[in-house]
Amino acid sequence: MKTLLHNVRVFDGRQLRPPDTVVINGERFGNGAGEARVVDGEGAVALPGLIDAHVHLDRRPTLERLVRFGVTTALDMGCAPPELVDSMRISRGLTDVRSAGTPAIAPGAWHARIPALGARGIVHGADEAERFVAERLAEGSDYLKIIVGSPEPSHDQATLDALVAAAHRQGRLVVAHATSGEAVAMALRAEVDMLTHVPLDRPLDRATADRMAIDGRELIPTLSMMEGVAARAAGVYAGASYAAARDSVTTAYRAGVPILAGTDSNSTPEAPANISHGDSLHHELELLVDAGVSPLDALRAATVLPAVHFGLTDRGAVEAGQRADLVLIDGDPLHDIRATRSITRVWCGGVEHTPAELAR
Repeated sequence: MKTLLHNVRVFDGRQLRPPDTVVINGERFGNGAGEARVVDGEGAVALPGLIDAHVHLDRRPTLERLVRFGVTTALDMGCAPPELVDSMRISRGLTDVRSAGTPAIAPGAWHARIPALGARGIVHGADEAERFVAERLAEGSDYLKIIVGSPEPSHDQATLDALVAAAHRQGRLVVAHATSGEAVAMALRAEVDMLTHVPLDRPLDRATADRMAIDGRELIPTLSMMEGVAARAAGVYAGASYAAARDSVTTAYRAGVPILAGTDSNSTPEAPANISHGDSLHHELELLVDAGVSPLDALRAATVLPAVHFGLTDRGAVEAGQRADLVLIDGDPLHDIRATRSITRVWCGGVEHTPAELAR
């Protein structure tokens, strides 16, 4: 049965439209009336379902948690074995999943210690790039992720170049994990499509940010994780500076680099910080705004921009024919980004969920 959601102000990617009606017809947004359940939105703001552009999934309950916080799409940046990823792709009405599967890891790197990823992701040299990419695509990976640089051993430039070229020949995006200035430089020389994380040793300089903007590179800063790592600042991350991470976002944003909201949420014991799933995306939006991103662009970073840049053409907007992912909130997030915490209703693929409560 259709649901007619009356009296809601839809965020259309640029502004809040005047109060209107949204039609949910099965798994999609629709048009028209007819026999329908009627819901009074009471003037609430209707956001497209939120997209977290950097998570690490582990089990089905994670999807159940994500959706209650309004995260209706999760872009996984490292999960194995492929059977686990596949089991989460078929959960109708729960957070939809895209995944890199197993990332490319250099021999001796810290990420090699993570169970299930470990040896599966090791690439010894450029001559193994084609094999690695072919294996990931056979397992169903939607894009490729490469772990680049410090504070751990990295692939050499030739191997990075070969991995990116092999993925691009297959029409796949490449996301590079880079947490230092040198790692960023190597990743950009290899012509990756996106950077995830930001340097913790020194801020991005304006020349680098300008080059990223000109070349059409995107940035997923994961400030939630950078904040967590810097708070510990021990072991391989000794000396990590959140100020460097924050300033990198400020510089990149001012240069016109598209910023996508991702948290690096995970429950991996080996991770330098455990970031909770779902609620952390709302914190991430606040950290982006604190770094100088406008509330409008922070909302875009978690809706339309990841949909566009990851090629998810059926979401990111509340429009007829699009997947019926919707988050109703009290308050105006264009005035105060913390309003995204006041969730009143959530629909994911047309299925309504009871929202989680978030402290403001």
